[in-house]
Amino acid sequence: MTRLSDTAGRTGEDLISKISVSGLLELDGDGESVWVDVIRRMDEVYSELLRNETDLERKNAELEEAQTFISSVIASVSDILIACSSDGVIKKANPAFLTLLGMSESDVIGSRIFDYVLPEDRKEAERLASAGQQGRVLEGDLRFRTADGREECLAMRCATLFDGRRRRFGAVLTGRPISELRQAYQALHLAHRELQQAQRRLIEQEKMASLGRLVAGVAHELNNPISFVYANIYTLDRYRKNLVLYLDAVHKGADALEIGALRKTLKIDSILADIDPLLEGTIEGADRISDIVKNLRRLSFSKTAERQPVDLDRLVRNAAHLAIRAKNSLADVVIDSAPGLIIHAHEGQIHQIVVNLIDNALDAIARCANPKVRITAARLDSAIEIRIADNGPGIAESDMGKIFEPFFTTKSVGEGTGLGLWISFSIVEDYGGTITAHNGDAGGAEFRVMLPLDG
Repeated sequence: MTRLSDTAGRTGEDLISKISVSGLLELDGDGESVWVDVIRRMDEVYSELLRNETDLERKNAELEEAQTFISSVIASVSDILIACSSDGVIKKANPAFLTLLGMSESDVIGSRIFDYVLPEDRKEAERLASAGQQGRVLEGDLRFRTADGREECLAMRCATLFDGRRRRFGAVLTGRPISELRQAYQALHLAHRELQQAQRRLIEQEKMASLGRLVAGVAHELNNPISFVYANIYTLDRYRKNLVLYLDAVHKGADALEIGALRKTLKIDSILADIDPLLEGTIEGADRISDIVKNLRRLSFSKTAERQPVDLDRLVRNAAHLAIRAKNSLADVVIDSAPGLIIHAHEGQIHQIVVNLIDNALDAIARCANPKVRITAARLDSAIEIRIADNGPGIAESDMGKIFEPFFTTKSVGEGTGLGLWISFSIVEDYGGTITAHNGDAGGAEFRVMLPLDG
């Protein structure tokens, strides 16, 4: 191939030679100076031609490098890539598409993309190819016939293809086999489902732990009225036997002296005087048991149940009482709660929050010389605030940012699951509230729960 610089050089040299000879034969003096000037200008033109040739060669090299880079990028793309005109004629296709069809590039270039999709997908292919005319991104699914005779469905995304003058020329189609997407989605869905199941199991385990603490408190709470009722019934049964003996004597027609002696021996007068207090005490104990059972029935942990008005003052006092009885704690627990604090919520969930916080506070002060817990509940604007503070050692600064994380606990192995505060945090968050913790100025830890009144 003859280079532009070589041709220009020979032409310039021949021209200069001819001019020089002609000038020397025909002119002298001033005419000679004119020819010298012409020769000098021809040298300048020649030099400029050489510079242009160098620039052209450099730009050609840059263009070839850019084309090589673009071709390499297109070839390395694992998704299929097709560039076609607005009427579906394929102008460029990457190796992924050629591998899918089992064809060479020379066979594909110039053909129409509609030739490779299933007949029933032709209209969809035409719609996607129209992205070049519409100037917008279109998405859809196309089924192609593969090299081994199978059908491969691809999720296609089509955008406008522009020519060198930024005019709409056609469409660029990219696609990925839906089977890969489906497998990835199924794997993600399976992982998400397993995570949800694990989370539900953890929550259920913590619920059982909370239920265990609740049952322990209820057992202590039921013990007194049940023991009282049992003792009264045992006494009433003993009185019944004495009354039966006395009435049998009366019905058998015993004389007055015998009946009087029997009345004194069996203490009938004392029995009759004691029956009313025994019955009243028994009824009171039964009412107390009934109230405890009603409270337990209200403590539903189900999220699907409808929210009901909850008397927060009653709930806090009941939760504190059960937590103290479950721990057999001798702590001085002070409750400062305003009556009439009503919030729409699931009573069991709010009860679980309060019991968890009180339980943690009682654990924190278990080794204190003068253990104290202070519980306050009050209304602040459009929210209800619950504070639970203790005079224990407080929370270490290194642990402050982790206390609401699942499985984090400062208790010994077997004493805590590390899920109580996490579940409490999750419940409060579901209500649109907040739960925070900090160390008090006088020592000890304080937890603050804010619950919106509108629930």
